[in-house]
Amino acid sequence: MASTVTSESPRTSGSSRPGYGQLLRTRGAWTFLLPGFAARQPFAMLTLSLVLLVQHTTGSYGAAGAVAAATGVSMALFAPLTGRLADRHGQRAVLVPGVLVHTLAGLSLTALALTDAPLWTLFAAAVPTGASVPQIGPMVRARWGVKLQGSPLMTTAAAFESVTDELTFVLGPLLATALCTTVDPAAGLLTEATLTLVGGLLFAAQKSTQPAVRLEEHARVERASAVSIPGVRVLIVAFLGIGSVFGGLQVALAAFTESIGEPGLNGVLYGTFAAGNMLSGIVCGAIAWKTAPRRRLVIGYTALALTASGLWAADSVVALAGVGLLVGMCVAPALITGYTLVDGLVPAGARTEAFTWMTGAVALGQAVAVTVAGQLEDRLWGGAGFLVPMGGTLLALATLVALRSRLVPRPAGRTVARGVGHRVSLAVD
Repeated sequence: MASTVTSESPRTSGSSRPGYGQLLRTRGAWTFLLPGFAARQPFAMLTLSLVLLVQHTTGSYGAAGAVAAATGVSMALFAPLTGRLADRHGQRAVLVPGVLVHTLAGLSLTALALTDAPLWTLFAAAVPTGASVPQIGPMVRARWGVKLQGSPLMTTAAAFESVTDELTFVLGPLLATALCTTVDPAAGLLTEATLTLVGGLLFAAQKSTQPAVRLEEHARVERASAVSIPGVRVLIVAFLGIGSVFGGLQVALAAFTESIGEPGLNGVLYGTFAAGNMLSGIVCGAIAWKTAPRRRLVIGYTALALTASGLWAADSVVALAGVGLLVGMCVAPALITGYTLVDGLVPAGARTEAFTWMTGAVALGQAVAVTVAGQLEDRLWGGAGFLVPMGGTLLALATLVALRSRLVPRPAGRTVARGVGHRVSLAVD
């Protein structure tokens, strides 16, 4: 049975502009926002905690980046499957076993690293660790989609979720760095596993706000996937480029701060980047946009590629903090606009899956970037890892510009990509 929310969805009049206050007054929103925030915090800690632990035990950023990449690749491969299963069977049915597997896998990976186990065993444990990462962000976004169906607040919700994501990426790296450098190299990964278990189970307990399983709609899209929609594939490439920024910065900043004898500054510098992302996300969600989302994405991504191209030239803490702040400020508009476009391109019954494709693309881009940046730092000069965000965003921008026509939502009633029905796009501009 399809969920209807006309009685709950906030509506705006000509004199009332969508805003965060109105969004947060949506009935029942706080029941999934608070546990959702706790449950997504570990995602921001996982890669950096793993890099710091494995680098400590092996002495190689290349090995650390490769193991971290294994978690990212497996997450990218399994996240869409998780989203598809959540759309078909409900979020709780997928989330509970997922957090249990992730906790056990993370603890096993920690034990193997600390006992100097062969490197191949770390890869073996990294695969289930990444594959079972709970997809809390996409699940929260899907719940907003149910609550705000037909409301112009969807753009505000997309911005709010981006801000929430980036707040976790401000706190997560700081927490991971502090735990790994001042408590124990394994403390970050152990805390990540614990938070995943507790936060994930609390979020799964919020049954009243999870999207209803749409049996009739799933019957129509049984043979199709959200990725069969051309516009989704274009957005996946764009999000891969954004992932290259996250992954490249994590390794390059860690290597830079260690080279100057101040490893504790790693979390501060990455937190500055994430703070810029969060602040621009707040502004982006507060603006009543008149420009079409497709054009906003191209403009915002151009700014991201230009600022990311300047990272390699920064040769001091102050310079890196300044350029990193600018890069972060350009990431949020691209992410927010991309998620807004997903809502117009994808039918409601496949939306969680679509969001997990986006999240998985960021994770895959991050995994590849971590691996490449680690190799560059080991084999070339210090700071060579900063070339990764530049290359990733420039390639993604070229693809986005060439294929931007595919980001136009199809009219209602049209058949999209092997039988996927489409709904009316929301008026968000």
